Amino acid sequence: MANRVSIPLRGLTCAVLAAALLAPSVGAQATAPRYEVDPSWPKPLPDRWILGGLAGVCVDSQDHVLILNRQNVVEGDLNAGSLAPLIIEFDPEGNVVHSWGDPNLLDLRLHGCFFDEDDNVWIASAPSGMVQKYSHDGELLFQIGTKGVFDSSDRTAQGQPLNSDAARFMSPSDIYVDPVTGEIYVADGEGRGTNRRVAVMDSEGQFLRQWEPEGMETVHCMTGSKDGFIYVCNRENARMQVYDQQGNFIRNIDIPWQPYTPPEDGVAQQSGGSAVSVDLSPDSDESLLYVINQNSARIEIIDRETGQILSSFGGSAGQLSGQFNQHHGLAVDSERRVYVTENRGRRVQRFVITR
Repeated sequence: MANRVSIPLRGLTCAVLAAALLAPSVGAQATAPRYEVDPSWPKPLPDRWILGGLAGVCVDSQDHVLILNRQNVVEGDLNAGSLAPLIIEFDPEGNVVHSWGDPNLLDLRLHGCFFDEDDNVWIASAPSGMVQKYSHDGELLFQIGTKGVFDSSDRTAQGQPLNSDAARFMSPSDIYVDPVTGEIYVADGEGRGTNRRVAVMDSEGQFLRQWEPEGMETVHCMTGSKDGFIYVCNRENARMQVYDQQGNFIRNIDIPWQPYTPPEDGVAQQSGGSAVSVDLSPDSDESLLYVINQNSARIEIIDRETGQILSSFGGSAGQLSGQFNQHHGLAVDSERRVYVTENRGRRVQRFVITR
């Protein structure tokens, strides 16, 4: 029978306490680099391309950067240009080197992407009944689930979520592929009222297990580490929740925030959440977590072992260079350069370590 795991955050069992002993150990406290925006990246887009909202971003083994363009342009924009493709690839210098995307194959509300060990790219859209694997050049290689068929009571995006023990989805937001086992982890729960789980398939797409992270209204982002931990964003409740690969809860990493301008009624209103997208640093210990905090318009840099926020950058909302306008996707390359996509801002920015 399929393995369904549901583990409370309070009153941990002895088994979970034992699992907690396996918490990441990466040595002395990591040192956080300081970042500044690189205004020279990317280069101007070709053919007067107009971007829509940008969703996820991911980086391949050659530090080429892939962005997901939702193409939801504003009426009248195309009077001054042409619609940019769904998938756009940049080289490290910021030049567009490739673009692709068949709207008949993809679900168009693109959300998350992930490059596996072979530099194939996995793509999740939300809502959607599927996740897809493409070659680096954009050829569809593999699909789990069926386009237009959702894991809901009536198989539509409007039905009641089922969280089924099956390789079908309702609102997949993020993907991680284990480099050793090839197991495929899918965060299925981008929006409220949809599934809210992490589903795991084998390398052939067969369902293995799932768990429903406790205390989450949505499962908006996720990644995995080489030492076997899964980091799941609790967007509304200001934390990362850490699990082992079987879905046993390990611990929380809090990402607190407070409004810069105190609200008149004293009640803080979120503007997107403080755990919206996550990636790991490229050092051998993957010692740092990089997390998008939309509420505070910044990127948090967190020691993965201690959970301590070491530093941040950004911190101002807007369209100027280095500011953020609903930043949504984040990726870190081998040189620790950080790429951030914006949904409302409709752009991608690069941040580099200050010298």
